[in-house]
Amino acid sequence: MRIPVLDTQVALGMKVEFYDPDGARYGLPTYPYRWAPTHLVTRRQLRNSNLRPGGQDIAAQILWRHKGRRRVAYLYDIAHTKAKRTATPAQLAAVGKALQARRTCTSCGQERPYYIPRRYGECLDCIPDGTR
Repeated sequence: MRIPVLDTQVALGMKVEFYDPDGARYGLPTYPYRWAPTHLVTRRQLRNSNLRPGGQDIAAQILWRHKGRRRVAYLYDIAHTKAKRTATPAQLAAVGKALQARRTCTSCGQERPYYIPRRYGECLDCIPDGTR
């Protein structure tokens, strides 16, 4: 999809870095930062809308420079997205048990309000004072 404003600037001889709507230079349709068509969105924008790419290929990309380095954000066509999947009750229960195990001390068996440091393998009350 072409952007008329950027096409006009290119036609006037101005150099527009990272504008390649046909994908001839970068392999994918490429747009400058904040110039992508509205029907193309990033993964973060999909996540905020409770959507996922749904197996579709990358439709385009945004390129820009930040602190001297080239950055890229891949874009997906919003028309081909799917709703985000939700966890089943069994999956949520398994995650709850795993998090509870991370808070339970192996020495005293008490559940703590914090995660047990993996470095020591036991709660902060069970660690000898010299090893903190």
